Amino acid sequence: MSQLKTSTIAFLSGALSVVIGLVAFALSWNLWDLWGGPMPGIRVLLYPGNLSLVYVWHPLFTEEVNFWPKLALQMLGQFSLVACSTALFVTVVRRWRSV
Repeated sequence: MSQLKTSTIAFLSGALSVVIGLVAFALSWNLWDLWGGPMPGIRVLLYPGNLSLVYVWHPLFTEEVNFWPKLALQMLGQFSLVACSTALFVTVVRRWRSV
């Protein structure tokens, strides 16, 4: 971990969270009838994206936003929140180890 820059680690973790979020969303969307509702664990996997939809994008836009822009905003929030929290965590761990 100490060989990679903090920004690289944050970007990769954010990108990975978007991939995981898109796969989980696609599975939940396409297998809704099989599970009789949303996929188990979908709320946990998409928590950062849903958090940004509720507290960042919802006050700015109405609920009548189309599907694709809303999915893009959710994935933008997923990436942003995970990347920022990872960068903060890596910075704290590196400063703690250097003490």
